[in-house]
Amino acid sequence: STVPVRTAEAIRRVLKCNDKGLKFEVLSNPEFLAEGTAVDDLESPDRVLIGGAQSPDGLKAAETLAAVYARWIPRERVLTTNLWSSELSKLVANAFLAQRVSSINSISALCESTGADVSEISRAVGMDARIGKRFLQASVGFGGSCFQKDILNLVYLCETYGLDECAEYWLQVVKMNDYQKKRFSEKMVAKMFNTVTGKKISILGYAFKKDTGDVRETPSMFVVRDLFAEGAKIHVYDPQVTREEMWSEMAYTCGISPATDALLDENVITSPDVYSACEGSHAIAVLTEWDEFKDLDYEKIYKGMAKPAFVFDGRNILDHDKLRGIGFEVHAIGKPDPNTFNDL
Repeated sequence: STVPVRTAEAIRRVLKCNDKGLKFEVLSNPEFLAEGTAVDDLESPDRVLIGGAQSPDGLKAAETLAAVYARWIPRERVLTTNLWSSELSKLVANAFLAQRVSSINSISALCESTGADVSEISRAVGMDARIGKRFLQASVGFGGSCFQKDILNLVYLCETYGLDECAEYWLQVVKMNDYQKKRFSEKMVAKMFNTVTGKKISILGYAFKKDTGDVRETPSMFVVRDLFAEGAKIHVYDPQVTREEMWSEMAYTCGISPATDALLDENVITSPDVYSACEGSHAIAVLTEWDEFKDLDYEKIYKGMAKPAFVFDGRNILDHDKLRGIGFEVHAIGKPDPNTFNDL
């Protein structure tokens, strides 16, 4: 979906070397499809971007492709640019989205320290028409194959052209995302009396977001890695992710697998259903915003857990007051802890 800037120029040079006298026009037409909503995004996109050479032949080629899209997309939503603007726009779009996630996540840390509520801040900020409400939901961090890859591509470009300050600015988005994942793991350990050794911890959700089985760069993987390193007994439930997919991504990204650490297979269990994953657990961590996690029988789950029973909501999708009423000790991203603040 994303190629390095100036890829079109490389392709143009290759095609120009053909020995048949053929002439080609190379266009850049990046896709903006999101996992889980790809068909809707294709049928009704916010925009279609077509980049081409700013020559008569290049402009004609771009208009030919634009006419194809115009069969179902209003022409005003089909944008034509030069090649380099099109290629760079895709990187920048993903970088801006990731930047918003890291921005609100940085504020979530401040909220937990001051007693503010990040959801209230997101709502207040998002009502400003200049900012908007999209991608202002604090969480354990962003994942998926695009955001980090595209930001690092942007960082590389900035460094290549000597724009070191620009490179460092965008690199900070990735650093903040890494910090948020690590902060979540460390908070779990701290709240559970500074040790999780030998304790069963239930991980609800392993995909990087709901409605997909994609585990690339998923925040859950890093939390599992950290808790495993602390000696926890981890039980993972996700409705779409297989054990093989979990190990494959962990080996590729984190460099650990049952082949490199025999204890991993023994201490990280994939559960067939959510209730068996939670039975006898000391803590639950919600790491993917699957809708089914909102409607679980938490009274039943609480009765089967070790006490005190902890819930760590990494997606802020649960009814925290209701859970506290059942008896859970609840900690969530960017939410004030009633045990710490008495003036809420």
